[in-house]
Amino acid sequence: MIRIGLTGGIGSGKSTVSDLLAARGAVLIDADRIVREIQAPGGVAYQPIIDRFGPGVVAADGTLDRPALAAIVFADEAARKELMAITNPHVGRIMAERMAAEADTDNVVVLDIPLLAEGGKARYGVGGVVVVDCPIDTALRRLVDIRGMDEEDARRRMASQATREERVAVADFVVDNSGDLAHLTSEVERAWAWIQSLPAGGTPPD
Repeated sequence: MIRIGLTGGIGSGKSTVSDLLAARGAVLIDADRIVREIQAPGGVAYQPIIDRFGPGVVAADGTLDRPALAAIVFADEAARKELMAITNPHVGRIMAERMAAEADTDNVVVLDIPLLAEGGKARYGVGGVVVVDCPIDTALRRLVDIRGMDEEDARRRMASQATREERVAVADFVVDNSGDLAHLTSEVERAWAWIQSLPAGGTPPD
């Protein structure tokens, strides 16, 4: 198993890169998707989130109202940390279980972790870190024009993450996503070739 960390700021195009890597044969373990699983009705984080943040974060269909929850936690750092305290231990446990299932394979396992730079790459025991990078104004434009986010909300979310410079500082390989999809695809091809050149395994988690 070759274990790689993948990260990038909101609006960087990290999810597109993870999908392109999966299309090339990588096994994707996506922290954001795990968050959605555990926050779904019946998931281990669902009721604790309601207990902490109240019925206002529940949508009419019984699922969590993610925009309502985001409006709370991205406006209040203490609330954001409380949400992370509810979800992060479960996400870490599930990611470890899914990694363990791949331990005896020859697969490339990509850990898609939005906050990898904040947690430090040694924490995840990866053999290398791929960072998806683009200019801040490009990321902001994508969030507003493509995702339909309110600009102020997008700026708050970006401010809650590591800086562009902090992410690049932990990178072993940088994927430039400042251009179009054809450019990004060529960048992913370069990244895939680099990943396949790495030795199996990773570094021991701390």
